[in-house]
Amino acid sequence: MGAFSNEELTFSSNFNFTSPQDLRFSKQIHDNVHGNIYIDPLYLKFIDTEQFQRLRELKQLGVAHVVYPGAVHSRFEHSLGVYWLANEAVHKLKTHQGMELGIDHFDIQTVKLAGLLHDIGHGPFSHLFEREFLPQVRTGLDWSHEQMSVDMIDHIVDEHHIDIGSGTIKKVKEMILASSKLALTKSSREKQFLYDIVANGRNGIDVDKFDYIVRDTRACALGCNFQFHRLMETMRVLGDEICYRAKDYLTIHKLFATRADLHRTVYTHAKVKAIELMVVDALVKANDYLQIASHIEHPSQYWKIDDTILKTIETAPDPELKESRDLILRVRRRDLYQFCNEYVVPRDKIEYFKDVTAQDIVCSQKSSSERLSEEDVAVSNVMIDLTQGRHNPLESIHFFKDYESDEKFSIPEDRISHLLPSSYQDMIVRVYSKKPHLVEPISDAFENFQLKTYGIKAQVHATPVKKKRRI
Repeated sequence: MGAFSNEELTFSSNFNFTSPQDLRFSKQIHDNVHGNIYIDPLYLKFIDTEQFQRLRELKQLGVAHVVYPGAVHSRFEHSLGVYWLANEAVHKLKTHQGMELGIDHFDIQTVKLAGLLHDIGHGPFSHLFEREFLPQVRTGLDWSHEQMSVDMIDHIVDEHHIDIGSGTIKKVKEMILASSKLALTKSSREKQFLYDIVANGRNGIDVDKFDYIVRDTRACALGCNFQFHRLMETMRVLGDEICYRAKDYLTIHKLFATRADLHRTVYTHAKVKAIELMVVDALVKANDYLQIASHIEHPSQYWKIDDTILKTIETAPDPELKESRDLILRVRRRDLYQFCNEYVVPRDKIEYFKDVTAQDIVCSQKSSSERLSEEDVAVSNVMIDLTQGRHNPLESIHFFKDYESDEKFSIPEDRISHLLPSSYQDMIVRVYSKKPHLVEPISDAFENFQLKTYGIKAQVHATPVKKKRRI
């Protein structure tokens, strides 16, 4: 294996498991995270389509680049990165356990293709489209980007007449859905360990996370002390499941802790959420006129929608889009919804927590010179966990002592360190004022809501007077 640079967080170009003769027929792309990536002809047939090239127009972190200017990387490069790490992972297992596990060319091909296409059905603005926009315009809709990904794969194969076996496509789609609620039951899968590589529904350790954690921290100029190469080097299949050395327990914990830190400091940054709330409002107001949500009905239309929808709205002269245009202009001019305050839901209340709404805040207003309406208030309910809700994700992971032992086992958290967290989930409630002059009455109403709900003010401190008096 080639050298690994801790400083650059990148594998050297020598770190690949593709034979030299294969490289002659492969396309080489230099990635700023993984170095040289080699793409075989079959995968190029998918990449060189308008549906896959659309991923260039989807920023990996949605609107986070407005706060973190370097966060302009796309789903396109992330997909290439996951493809490459999936390739390395399955080849590493084949190198050490290929005869034992029966890993063949079909397995390698399906894992690599699943890595490449796992986000082909992703919506604009990271998860905002799916989780925030669609629920407001299609009430009760059960839609996921994973399902759209598998539908899009069928569309690409048919549209571009790609010569690939139906069995391969079926397996690729199963792997993409492996961590979603649409996943097949484990008993119906052969070689279950292959489903752990791209979208691990068993314990959350997969190459998708390996790539985006390193790529996102690098783009946002944040430190990353999680070294995924260590896990890639030492992983092993026992009992049809990818297991890890017991001594790597804390390395795995760093994976989940780094992911949670990214959620707190980047993905759900208070200003990032303010901008997301404004983008959602702009899309909702434009939906009837532009029929944005109708794109989800078929892949032939879905691939046409991406992050450029904001520019379409912003530059359109149509009077029907004026409200949406005005909101986007406010974002451009940094006239954002004003963050009033936030609180972390008490630990003993998380299990039965219900999302706080604008109505809850408005109904908590006691007295003010200006009465509030729900249209004045925006609420963001932010859940951050270590991938397994309120549970320790390491409880779902199996370890082994050394390579001479075939026994796999879980490790109770109290056997490792008493410095690890005792809680694995945070629920944060944030309230914003859509109009600067209403920060004070909304902040007061938010405090009243906390007193009414918990008997205390759960927020850390009062909203600054300077912010309240901003006009």
